[in-house]
Amino acid sequence: MDRYNLPPSRRPRHPISPATDIRQQVPGYEPEEPVRPPVGAPNILLILVDDMGFGASSAFGGPCRMPAAERLAADGLRYTRFHTTALCSPTRAALLTGRNHHTCGMGGVVDTATTAPGYTGRRPREVATVARMLQANGYATGAFGKMHQTPGAESTPAGPFDRWPTQEGFDRFYGFLGAETNQFTPNLIDGLTPIEPPATEEEGYHLSEDLVDQSISWIDSVSTLDPDKPWFCYLSYGACHSPFQLPRSWRGRYRGEFAHGWDQQCEQTLRRQRELGIVPEDADLAPWAEGVPHWDELNDIEKEVAERLMESYASFAEHMDTQTGRLTTAIEQRGQLDDTLIIYILGDNGASAEGGLVGTLNEALTTNGFQDSAERIHERLDDIGGPMAYAHYPVGWALAMDTPYAWAKQVASHYGGTRNGMIVHWPNGIAARGELRHQWHHCIDVAPTLLAVAGIEEPHVVDGAAQRPIEGTPFAYTFADATAPDRHTTQYFEMVGNRGIYHDGWTAVTQHRVPWRLDQARPAPFAEDVWELYDTTTDWTQAHNVAHIFPEKLAELQERFLVEAARYQVFPLDDRMTEKINPKVAGRRDLMGDRLSVTLRPGLPGLREDAAPNMKNRSFTLTASLAVPSEDPVSGVIIAQGGRFGGWSLYLIDGKVCFCHNVCGLQRYTVRHTVPLSPGEHEVTLRFDYDGGGLGRGGIATISIDGVEVQSGRIDSTTPFFFSIDETMDVGRDRGTPVTEDYPQGTANKFGGQLNWVRVDLGVEQDEPSPAETLRAILTTH
Repeated sequence: MDRYNLPPSRRPRHPISPATDIRQQVPGYEPEEPVRPPVGAPNILLILVDDMGFGASSAFGGPCRMPAAERLAADGLRYTRFHTTALCSPTRAALLTGRNHHTCGMGGVVDTATTAPGYTGRRPREVATVARMLQANGYATGAFGKMHQTPGAESTPAGPFDRWPTQEGFDRFYGFLGAETNQFTPNLIDGLTPIEPPATEEEGYHLSEDLVDQSISWIDSVSTLDPDKPWFCYLSYGACHSPFQLPRSWRGRYRGEFAHGWDQQCEQTLRRQRELGIVPEDADLAPWAEGVPHWDELNDIEKEVAERLMESYASFAEHMDTQTGRLTTAIEQRGQLDDTLIIYILGDNGASAEGGLVGTLNEALTTNGFQDSAERIHERLDDIGGPMAYAHYPVGWALAMDTPYAWAKQVASHYGGTRNGMIVHWPNGIAARGELRHQWHHCIDVAPTLLAVAGIEEPHVVDGAAQRPIEGTPFAYTFADATAPDRHTTQYFEMVGNRGIYHDGWTAVTQHRVPWRLDQARPAPFAEDVWELYDTTTDWTQAHNVAHIFPEKLAELQERFLVEAARYQVFPLDDRMTEKINPKVAGRRDLMGDRLSVTLRPGLPGLREDAAPNMKNRSFTLTASLAVPSEDPVSGVIIAQGGRFGGWSLYLIDGKVCFCHNVCGLQRYTVRHTVPLSPGEHEVTLRFDYDGGGLGRGGIATISIDGVEVQSGRIDSTTPFFFSIDETMDVGRDRGTPVTEDYPQGTANKFGGQLNWVRVDLGVEQDEPSPAETLRAILTTH
């Protein structure tokens, strides 16, 4: 069998001459056997945690109790120098292909893709996934959870579906396509079909539990129906990305455990890491980020808020790990654990600092440039962890969760953004138990390792496309030898202008952007960035900059970065952030194109924001053709976008037309007509006249019925950048959480009359000042 050209072709058999009568056929024809991987290929369970820093998990010295991780580590290996790309989509692309993220076209998150080759957000056919390679070699393949690699313009029923999980090598997919999702009302996809969550928060539903239930069910099906077929299960949790949301019984489990604050937490974690051998005895804490307050600089309210948010994160992490324990126990009960290679990666990047300096009850605030206040959060402390909050902890806790390293998610220059714990467990393939591995490795090394343990050679052609060589280095050589010399000796890093290079123990790095400063003016030109130099053979944690001592070494590594960056499509560097949310600015394909009008009908699946008409920072008109069937007043949603944490909705309450604009949960502006619609056919119109003059400005909303203006009202401000990262535009109902509490959540808000269609007419986009100027204006206004 030729496994270099996938799907593999069998070598031709000797031809058999057919008889005229099947009863006289000699020799007989043999059934074609299914493709199988080489003998001894194990099952594979690849688990990826979202937004967890190196110093968060108890398995790596952190305060979040993760008993499943500890059990797997005690019976397997812990890797102390494993690295990611510093951001979600890029890490996932690199992990699943074995190529650098820019090679995959994933130089940033898919939501901000551009037209530059390293940043298109569209994986080339020449860069096949390891799932497709395993699938073509006879593995059953399933993906459960977060993917975040499908371009927004390709996420609708119109396709194309090339970059959906089921077309990227997975037989089965159950999860979500975006960056994050509500843990109680997730935006779920089953295969290619959007579905409703199977239960509600009140009924005990939680996404992490659902994903593991689905994983177990799928493994059972494969193992029962085809027991000779090994499986590859990719479980990618939405946890521990915001929103920090927990089942009711899990809220409050860490109450009081973080009163000591983040400075002491850094010291405590470093002490445990030294005891565990995770870092050397002489390892120092890396410098604290400038501008982030120390714990003793906070007032009492700020401390209480920060404590409660961290408690929620820790519970979220432990709850997630408990589901991992359920999964591994289920595999063990079925007699498959010993022959299953488990790779448990504790974070797709460093801890997230995207909650701002005080944290937030609603991450949409920070996404849109607003700052939450400790006083506002303090008034709603009991909402944290539940369905009424979309919480995220403060920057200080993010830095503490990256102990002992500096910086956080997005900052690819420093290990706080890129170093993550990894646990490998495979009793039949690894004799060592409870040992550490200090070899230096990167997420591009996982895919070639999976091929190596399965006995599968790297393919040259996949589905007709000649492949770019895998760029990672298998780390199976470390399984039996703790002292084996490093084989991955050079690696570049880059994310939104933060960049670095690792080579033979040295790192040269430059931090370019601050991840929690969306209101930051454009950073200094790249040529003015200050580079630092660290010898990590003696300074494990990048705590002591020696650039002034070894300027020649720094210059050598800077030159090496340029070579690697040119090789892997890193140039041109792009440090833009919020600007690129708008596809017209970024240059990527916009599903609406130049259209200023589109007619939507009930039954259309929810449209992600990056696939829906852009309603922000412009005038627009909504026109609905509907019928009221009787004298009984009708309620329900005509059209809505977003949800509880930001969005807008046109709806009826007791027959009265209403429009609500929800600005990131900070303010809901509602215009209501006072007279119910009469029975019969109607054309309902909502016209929004935008003030202009920048982003996030206000305007006048006017309701008309059958061509007659009946109500208008002032909307003082609007959402500038993103209504919702996870919720959708819906016709005839409001999926997920409700934009307004005027109507209930779920199918109960479905339009009660007959809705024929809704036409969206867009005004011309306004000329806009720079995002930094706009954000400063927003902060001043709010």
